[in-house]
Amino acid sequence: MTDKLCVKPLAIDEWDESITDIKQDMNGHPINVHSLMAHHPELLKSWWSFRNYSVKGGELGKRKGELVILRVAVHMKAWYEWGSHVERSLACGLTRQEIERVKQGGKAPGWEISEALLLNAIDELITNHGLSSKSHAQLRDHFSIKQIMDIIAIHGMYVILGCMINTWGLELDTHVAEKLPSDVTQEHFEAEFPR
Repeated sequence: MTDKLCVKPLAIDEWDESITDIKQDMNGHPINVHSLMAHHPELLKSWWSFRNYSVKGGELGKRKGELVILRVAVHMKAWYEWGSHVERSLACGLTRQEIERVKQGGKAPGWEISEALLLNAIDELITNHGLSSKSHAQLRDHFSIKQIMDIIAIHGMYVILGCMINTWGLELDTHVAEKLPSDVTQEHFEAEFPR
């Protein structure tokens, strides 16, 4: 890759003054994906509220929000996204077994029906760019309209990030990597989901 194509996270002292509030939100320690987006201050500012809403899971809550994000990371084959959200998923109560099961999707045995439908919905959104009438009806038995909108929106937000991650090959933040179980590695993930 030539230097012209290599875009690295922007050092915090090089951030535009217009995004100082985002630096403060991150206690002066933004993660690599935010530092990458700092190359485009207007985009980062516009995106920030959506990010804060999505990372908390919106109306889905943290657990189901993390399931959405992890399943998108699998589809995008985005190690940075996967590694970051394994750590977040463990912190919000998902088990290691559940996190590994996300790789198989909603058809894997062991999911409660609403979570199986949620994971299947992500597969359908990625593949068909929308939900079928059948899937939508099944989701409506377990989720409100707001929650279904959040499934679609959070999935889309992490597709955007996955595309950026895959374009510029972000390295996982050191403080995140240090919290991961020893067998959750980039090498293992990329062997399972080669690009």
